[in-house]
Amino acid sequence: MIICSNCQYKNVSGAVFCAECGAQLDGVETLVTQAITDEQVEEELKRKSPRPEPASAPSNSWISLHLMDSGKILPLASRNEFTLGRLSEGQPIMPDIDLTPYQAYASGVSRLHAVVKREGSQVAVMDLGSSNGTYLNGRRLNPHTEEPLSHGDIVALGKLKIQILLRNI
Repeated sequence: MIICSNCQYKNVSGAVFCAECGAQLDGVETLVTQAITDEQVEEELKRKSPRPEPASAPSNSWISLHLMDSGKILPLASRNEFTLGRLSEGQPIMPDIDLTPYQAYASGVSRLHAVVKREGSQVAVMDLGSSNGTYLNGRRLNPHTEEPLSHGDIVALGKLKIQILLRNI
C-alpha cells in the first residue's frame, strides 16, 4: 500500500499516481522518453537466439512474430497488412498489433511504428517515420520505403527485436 503525501489516500501497491487526487506518488520513478542510437540497436541485435518454427499457428496465419526478449510468438491471421506500434493513453492512434504488453514504451516503439504487408508471395516491412527507427537484420531502414522480408529475418522496432516467421505463401 502506498500513502499519497498530498491527500493521504491509501493507494494499491504499484500505483504511480494517486487514485484520489491524481498526484504522482512518492518513490516512483518518473518515466522519461529517450533517444536510442544506432549503435545501441546494433549491439542488441548481435545477441542471437535460436530460430524457432511457428507453434500451432491458426491455419490462415501466413506470418508469426517471435518477440525475442520474451520468447512469445504472435501468429497473425487473414489480413494482408498489419501496423505495429503501441497504445498511448488519451491518444486515438490504434495499431493493429499492440506491442504495449511487451515493454514497447521502454524499447522505444512509436505509436504507429511500422507496417508489415503481403502482396502475392512477397512480404515487406516499412518504417512509418518512427522516432527510434526500424532495423532489418541490423540495418536501419529509410522511412516510408518498403523492404522485402524473408523467413527468419530480425526486425527491430527501436530496441524491441522481432523475428519474422513466414509460412509457405
